[in-house]
Amino acid sequence: MGGVVHTLGTLIEDGGAYKAALKEGDLPKMIGGFLGSVMDNINGRNPLEEDKKQGSYETLNRDAALRVCEAFVTSGENRTYSSPRPFVYISAEDIFRPVIPARYIETKREAERGIEALIANKVQQYRGVYMRPSLVYHAHYRPLTTPAAVLLDLSAALHAKVPPGIPKPSDVLRTLGSAFSPRTTTPYPSSTPMNEQPDTSNGVSDLGSPLDSIANAMTIPPIHVDHVAEAVCVSLQSEDVKGVVGVDRMRELIGWHQMGSEHQLASVSR
Repeated sequence: MGGVVHTLGTLIEDGGAYKAALKEGDLPKMIGGFLGSVMDNINGRNPLEEDKKQGSYETLNRDAALRVCEAFVTSGENRTYSSPRPFVYISAEDIFRPVIPARYIETKREAERGIEALIANKVQQYRGVYMRPSLVYHAHYRPLTTPAAVLLDLSAALHAKVPPGIPKPSDVLRTLGSAFSPRTTTPYPSSTPMNEQPDTSNGVSDLGSPLDSIANAMTIPPIHVDHVAEAVCVSLQSEDVKGVVGVDRMRELIGWHQMGSEHQLASVSR
C-alpha cells in the first residue's frame, strides 16, 4: 500500500441525512438539518458522554481516522520504503461556527494531532497531510452549495482587494470576537505547526470566537470538489507536501494561479 486518503467525516450529526439532501437538492430537508444542528449547539452537549454515539463527530471525524492510520502504520512494520508513505486526511477550515457545533472542527483538529502523534517517530516512513478545504461545492452533485459558493467567493475577492491598513468587515468581526468572548484565544491559521495547535479533547475550545469562524468564511474562498481531489492526487505524489494544506496551498499545488480568470469563473458553475 503506497498511501491512504481518509475522507470519512460528517458536518452534522444526523446519520448522513444532510448529505442526501445536498445531493438531491432538497432545500427544506437541508434547512431542517441545519436548524437541528443550531438547536443542539444552543442546548449544548457533553462530548465525553457522547464519544461512542454512532454517527457522532468523535466517532466519524476523529476515531475512524485514527483507527485507519493505526492499521496503515502497522501494515508497514518491519518493512523499508524508498520514500515516506503519505496518509492524507480530509480535514476542514474553521468556517462553519456557530451554525455548526464547535465539536465538528474540534474533532477534525484532534484527528490531525492524533495522526501526527502516530507517525511522529516514523518520519522517514510516513508523512501526514491534512487537507483543510473551506466550503466544498459542486454545481451538479451539490447544487445547493453553489449560491453560497458564489457569495463567499465574492466576499473573499473583495476582501483581498482592500488596501492594507483599511479595516475590513472580517477585521471588525475578529476584534469584536476578542472583546466579547473571554474564553477565546488568538485563532491559529492553517500554517500553524501541528505541535503548536491547542488541544480540545478535554471539551474546552481554544479555537477562538465564533465571530473568528465567520471572518474566516468571509476571507477564505470556497473550493470545487474536483480541485480538492486534484490537490490530494498531487500530495500523494509529492514528497515535499506534508502537514496542513489550506486552500491557498491547494490552489498552488494544482496550478490554480496559472489557470487564468476565465477558468476560475467557469469552475463555479461546473
